[in-house]
Amino acid sequence: MPLSMQQVETALASLVKGMTGLRADGRFHEPNLDGTPGDYVSFDSWEWPQGVGLYGLSRLCEGSGDERLLATIEDWYDRRVAAGLPEMNVNTTAPLLALSRIWQRKRQPRFESILQDWATRVTDTMPRTPEGGFQHNVSDKINDDELWDDTLFMVALFLASFGQASGQRRFVDEAERQFLVHARYLADPTTGLWFHGWTFAGRHNFARALWGRGNCWITVGILDLIELAEISPSVRDFLLGVLGAQMDALLKLQAPSGAWHTLLDDPSSYEEISATAGFGYGLMKAARLGLVGPEHRQAGLRALDAVVSNISADGVVSNVSYGTRMGHDLQFYRDIPIQPTGYGQALAILCLTEGLETLGKMREAT
Repeated sequence: MPLSMQQVETALASLVKGMTGLRADGRFHEPNLDGTPGDYVSFDSWEWPQGVGLYGLSRLCEGSGDERLLATIEDWYDRRVAAGLPEMNVNTTAPLLALSRIWQRKRQPRFESILQDWATRVTDTMPRTPEGGFQHNVSDKINDDELWDDTLFMVALFLASFGQASGQRRFVDEAERQFLVHARYLADPTTGLWFHGWTFAGRHNFARALWGRGNCWITVGILDLIELAEISPSVRDFLLGVLGAQMDALLKLQAPSGAWHTLLDDPSSYEEISATAGFGYGLMKAARLGLVGPEHRQAGLRALDAVVSNISADGVVSNVSYGTRMGHDLQFYRDIPIQPTGYGQALAILCLTEGLETLGKMREAT
C-alpha cells in the first residue's frame, strides 16, 4: 500500500527534530589542516554536512512558511558568524547556499556582506584545475588537480543562487562553467552515471567508482540549478540530457526495497539511504516537471517508501554512509561506515517534501 500524505507529513516533522539534535559521538576524529577539530556530525558546526542540512531546512521553510523554522535557521547563522567563520574551501562553502536562499527572501543586511564576500572570493581566488574547474580542496586535505562530483552541490549551487538573487550574472555563469567542466570529466558516456572523481595528475577516474551519493549530488544539483537561476538555454538542454541518461540508468539499478546500493552497479555493496533520498527527490521532481516519464515517478515513489522506512522514532535517518573521501579501489566504498548525518537528514527532507507534491498531484488526478 502506498504511503499516505499524513504518514509523509508526520515523518517530515520528525526529521527536523532529528537533524537539530545531531551530536558527535566521538567515533570520528578528523582534525583540520589548521589544527582545529573537524566536526562533521553535530548540527552546530560550520561544515559541508551541516550546510547540506541547512539547505534541506531552508527548502522546507520555503514550502511551509514556517516562521519558527526560519528563526532556527537564522539563529544558527548568527551563532556561527559570531563564533568566527572558517577558511574558505569547497566544503566550507556549502552553508552559504541556504544562507543565500534566506537572504533572497528577507534581504537581511547582516548576511549580504558575507554572501558577497564569499561569492567573490570563490570566483576570483578558489584554486582551479586545468580547464578552470574548482579544485576539491577541503578543510583537512589539499586535493591537487582533482575534480569531485561533490563540488557542484557544495559550491556551484551557491554561486547560481546568490548570483540570481543579487543580479550578478558572473556568478551564474561560473556555476554553469563548473557543471560543464565536471560533466566533461566525470559523466560516464557508457553507463550514463557519474564517476566520483578525476585527477589531471595521471588523467584517470581513480577507482572508476559509480558511487551512489556522488551521483545523487548530480541528480539534485542539476534540477536545483535550473530552478535556482536562469541558466543559458544551451547549457540547460545539455545538462537535462545528461540528467535523463543518468535517470534511465538508475531505473535499472534500483533494489527491490526501493533503495540503491552505495556502489550503484554492485549489489554486494550495502543499500544507502542518503543517495536513495536524493534519487527519489530527483525522479519525482523531474516527472512532476514533465522531464521524464511515469516509470521514473514510480521509481521515485518506491524510493520514498524506502526512505520513510529508514526514519527512526526519534527522527534520525539510518543507513547513511559517513563522509566519503576519494577511493582508489572499490572496496574502499564498501567499507565506509554508517553514521547519522545532517546531509542524510536533509536529503530525506527534500525527498519527503517532493513526495508530498507528487502524492498531492496524484490525488488531484483521481
